[in-house]
Amino acid sequence: MYRYDEFDQTAVNERVVQFRGQVERRLKGLMTEEQFKPLRLMNGLYLQLHAYMLRVAIPYGTLSSAQMRMLAHVARKYDKGYGHFTTRQNIQYNWPRLVDTPAILEDLATVQMHGIQTSGNCIRNVTSDPFAGAAADEVEDPRPWCEIIRQWSTFHPEFMYLPRKFKIAVVASERDRAAIKLHDIGIRVVRNEAGETGFEFWIGGGMGRTPIIAKKIKDFVPKADLLDYATACLRVYNALGRRDNIYKARIKILVHEMGLDKFAEAVEAEFARTRGTVKLPEAEIARIQAYFALPAFADLPARSTAFEARKFEDRAFRDFVRTNVRAHKAPGHAIVSISLKADGVAPGDASAEQMDLVADLAERYAHGEIRVTHEQNLVLPHVPLDDVYDVWTALKAAGLGTANIGLVSDIICCPGLDYCDLANARSIPVAEAIQRRFADLERQHAIGDLKIKMSGCINACGHHHVGHIGILGVDKHGQELYQLQLGGSGAEDASLAKLTGAGFPPDRIVDAVETVVETYLSLRDGDDESFLACYRRVGMAPFKAALYEAR
Repeated sequence: MYRYDEFDQTAVNERVVQFRGQVERRLKGLMTEEQFKPLRLMNGLYLQLHAYMLRVAIPYGTLSSAQMRMLAHVARKYDKGYGHFTTRQNIQYNWPRLVDTPAILEDLATVQMHGIQTSGNCIRNVTSDPFAGAAADEVEDPRPWCEIIRQWSTFHPEFMYLPRKFKIAVVASERDRAAIKLHDIGIRVVRNEAGETGFEFWIGGGMGRTPIIAKKIKDFVPKADLLDYATACLRVYNALGRRDNIYKARIKILVHEMGLDKFAEAVEAEFARTRGTVKLPEAEIARIQAYFALPAFADLPARSTAFEARKFEDRAFRDFVRTNVRAHKAPGHAIVSISLKADGVAPGDASAEQMDLVADLAERYAHGEIRVTHEQNLVLPHVPLDDVYDVWTALKAAGLGTANIGLVSDIICCPGLDYCDLANARSIPVAEAIQRRFADLERQHAIGDLKIKMSGCINACGHHHVGHIGILGVDKHGQELYQLQLGGSGAEDASLAKLTGAGFPPDRIVDAVETVVETYLSLRDGDDESFLACYRRVGMAPFKAALYEAR
């Protein structure tokens, strides 16, 4: 894992001191809320419906045990005993007192954490594959490249005040576990025909009120040119992106209005003019990659007799392995996903006690590493197969052993109207009601891979545009309604969901989801055809008929 050098740590410490002074002036009335707003947002502090909300950065979703314990400490001392993991691989605290926020940031700084780049019109927290460094299918670990982008983008004077926020994601496999095509810039680590490592660039993706799938702008950028090419993309956007209309200020709108070819021409011209300005030296790449060297894994056989025996003896454990355990590049090891989608718990929430437990398990079984996923779950990336049963037993006792990763109850959900002043409708109660309706694990497994994603407003923090089933909360004449959308995907086969029709009131939306699921089960071509494959084969018509013809 990356460790801050003296420059990183000094910058974070100095920011804490600055923010303490700003908060003091605000509390004394020497600064209005309007004057304070841009200063607090630069430190990840939002003002929501009922209280301030602090968003803490987790660069590329990687945490150490010590950092997770600090997050638990913050939840316990300064909040209501829990935190909310987000679709940007960050964590949010919904109830901090303003007077306490400098102390929170001071505590976080002791473990190299902060709220920088979690808000504002800057390059936001860079996200990545939560299986990075462990997945057998990756070209190489993408996290060193994420770290290089983080260092380049933090406090970049040219990109501190972009037309709008800017999001970058990096993966290193054909399987897209970070939704790169829904980002302003999506980057895939690839090898060319000569065996050289470089980057495939995608540009202009995003959700919100104008959802767009990113377009490939460059097949191969040599690794030494990573920052030069990214800079060229950002400069074209910074120069030509709209600043007169907040809703049309994202790069996706610029690419759409210019056309990909013209935008690419402008980027190529800028790249040719400035190439070599921030060229990455091999020594610096190697230095940062060394921080991400894999742990010293035990030399284990690929097959674990104890693991297989436990699967045979314990059906509940077998179900957990089926959904929550994936292959690791090191023989005799596994990647273990931890669901934060237990029945009765807001999706993405974890208590301080649960965070402490995950830190303990990571330290004991997973070389002290934890990952946060963009689907609001956690991952222990390096667990010996012999230990997976013990890990599951501990997780289950703490309410974290739910075997539902990728199933219907593994719902992505924004905080909605319970917390957010932008929301039009509540998200959490609907998500919890859907989880209760589909709580039976045997039924979930029979349904198979099905991603439900829900947002309480058009800003799409819950990624509803790319849900296999997407749910959008809207306000119609003061009434909360929920629109259903079908057929989206945030993976390598990215697609945008299509609206089924009129929205459903709160007391009917769960029944509507069930109707969609039951229609799928009646239409699928064998038990192995997934919901998304079935929808793409049969189209919207049968689902729409089932939803509306009997109304």
